[in-house]
Amino acid sequence: MASFDIISKVDPQTMDNAVNVARKEIMNRYDFRDTKGTLEYDKKNNEVHISMENDMRLQHTEDVLIGKMVKQGLDATALDFSKEAYASGAMVKKDIKVKAGIDKETSKKIMKLIKDSKLKVSAAMMDETIRVTGKKIDDLQQVIALMRTNAEEVGMPLQYVNMKS
Repeated sequence: MASFDIISKVDPQTMDNAVNVARKEIMNRYDFRDTKGTLEYDKKNNEVHISMENDMRLQHTEDVLIGKMVKQGLDATALDFSKEAYASGAMVKKDIKVKAGIDKETSKKIMKLIKDSKLKVSAAMMDETIRVTGKKIDDLQQVIALMRTNAEEVGMPLQYVNMKS
């Protein structure tokens, strides 16, 4: 039986590099001159912390971060912008969670997509990964192609690892 795993993770070092490059660009930009804001990546909690003087600068910082992530080869859908910004004194702060692992809701979507495709494969949830098994490698490759075409519906970056025949 051939198999592979579907996972979702972001390399912490690459993410740290993207945050550092974004921080350097913000420090050098004219519209951010004399800014007391910060942009930091917390590897332990897997979060990006942004602190700026106003919402406009906060939004521009997010845009710069997304651009630098794309240049580093990271998928911007790995960031969870669902938390609202909050005021802390004269600063506006926002904590952005970096998604790691596949949650139950997303795994149900993926399993449903695989089942609805009518391919002769089976998918099983294992912690934060999904193991897909089938008799033919061609069927597994069709599952990978299916996931790539429906990436927007899934809403998070997926990687396909441990291909075994």
